[in-house]
This record gives sequence, C-alpha cells and structure tokens, in this order.
Amino acid sequence: MNNKTSGSAPSMRVEQGRQELTALIERLTPSEGVQSTAWPALNFFRADSTGAPTCALYEPGLGLALQGAKEILLGQQTFVHEPASYLVTSVDVPVSSQVKHASPEEPCLCLNYRLDVQRIRELLPEVSSMRPMPASSPGLSLSPLDGGLLDPLLRLVRLLDTPDDLAVLGPLIERELLYRLLTGEQGGRLAQIATSGSQSHQVSRAIEWLRRHYQEPLRIDELAGRVNMSSSSLHHHFRAITAMSPLQYQKQLRLHEARRLLVAGQCDVATAAHRVGYESPSQFSREYSRHFGAPPLRDVTRLRQADTESAA
Repeated sequence: MNNKTSGSAPSMRVEQGRQELTALIERLTPSEGVQSTAWPALNFFRADSTGAPTCALYEPGLGLALQGAKEILLGQQTFVHEPASYLVTSVDVPVSSQVKHASPEEPCLCLNYRLDVQRIRELLPEVSSMRPMPASSPGLSLSPLDGGLLDPLLRLVRLLDTPDDLAVLGPLIERELLYRLLTGEQGGRLAQIATSGSQSHQVSRAIEWLRRHYQEPLRIDELAGRVNMSSSSLHHHFRAITAMSPLQYQKQLRLHEARRLLVAGQCDVATAAHRVGYESPSQFSREYSRHFGAPPLRDVTRLRQADTESAA
C-alpha cells in the first residue's frame, strides 16, 4: 500500500478521516463479502484474502477503497483501485475484478454508494462550476480522494449507529455528496450522462434498453434509431464509454444472467442458454467458457463451493 500524504493540514485531515472510516467499516463488516446497510444506497465489501478474478456488472456508483486493493478490468483497460483513490461508474458496465491485496490482519475494505442519475439530474441546475469533459468519457474512472468527498461519506457512515438521526440527516448528506461529486474531478462525466440530448446520455439510454432486452436479437440500426443516433455514431461513442461494442456488451449481459440462473439452480445449461437468447447451447458453452474461464457446470460448482467455504 503506497499512500502518499504530505505534511500539510488538509492531507493530514484526509488521512485521519480515512483511518476513522476504515475502522468503522471493519467493525460494521465482520465477515467477508458484501454487507448491506440501513441506508439502501450504501454497502460495504470485505475480503480477507486474495482470490481469482470474478465477473460482475457495475451499476452507476461511487467506490472508495479504504484498505487493500482491487484490480478491475473493463474491456482492455485495467484500473487498480487502492486507498487514497475513489472510483466513479457512470453507466452499467460489465467488468472483471480481483482482490490483489488482502489478509485476515489487514482485509481489503471498500465502500460502495449507488448513484441515482435522476437525483443528479435534479441537482445540475444548482451546480455552477463543473470541469469540462470529452463528449464521450469512459464509463469508469479513478480519481485522487479529497476531503470534500470524504467528509460526507464519513458522516453518513457514523450515522448508521443512530437510525433516527440517519432518517433525518441522511438525505441532506446525500445531497452534499452528490454536489461534491459534481464539482469534483469527475463531475463533468456524471453531468453528461444525466443531461438529456448529450451523446453520453444517448449511450446510457442504449445501455438501458440492452439491459431490459438483452435476450432479443440485436439490430444496431434499430437501437441507434431508438436513441436518435446514427449507427456509426452509436458504435463510436458506445465503445468510448464502455470499452466494448453494443454486441459485445449484450453478450456479456447474457452470460452474466445465465450464470446467475445456473448458480441459483433455476434451470439446466440448455434452458439457461435459451432464456438469455442463445439458439445454440454449444455456442453458449463455448462463449461461457471463454468469458468465465470454465464450462458452465464446472464454473457453477466452483462458485457454490466458494460460497459454502465463505459461509463456514
């Protein structure tokens, strides 16, 4: 862990706040995995050891690494999420993530806050200063942590011990948190996604449609028409934001959903393949193996064993 702090008072306050937040999250997350909280948008993650890469769908949100480190792969782009940095996901993106630094003595601890794009849109008229961003910025990015963002997060986590205070003060703190995000390094990216008519917003609408209709055949010209873009423009801006084409994105959505169905024991491999839109079970198995690193049944068995060991 390489935390670079100077002797200046602001840097010392950020480090002190980070240490307090780390201690709070470690106390509130005694076991490994994702821990929900009394504030629905907020959850914590803990890992006591490193592990194999796992595939997940990151929704719009703020991620804060407090201890340890995770490596996140989006397309061909690699992000190392470690303390003193925060991660913003502005659209739904399929990623591969892996805990890189963790131990029982010093577990990997992360905070995740789900962002409501509608709330961001409502706040935009009141934000006078935002950093300009390219027309289509990546849907996932890291920035250095600062006190303006850390302070409301710390106050919100403190309130988890006092539910009555949380109910009254939580919405005020959430508004401050969104304001700090919008006026921070990544505010322009969030504003683009929330601004109707922008190319980023049009891509987010295409992503939303794909999320709801991933099992249907994909016709790029029809999807582009739905979001008022040309096919070439949709391809270009979609790849700039998600690091993949619409077809690749749809494929990952299908594979993630099929994996969820199989792990839950809701159907067999052939049925899962059909439900998510594959006509050929053999093609499904090949693409599943390439994406998750093992055939469906072997992968599901491995996941169930890991869950059993974690629960024990």
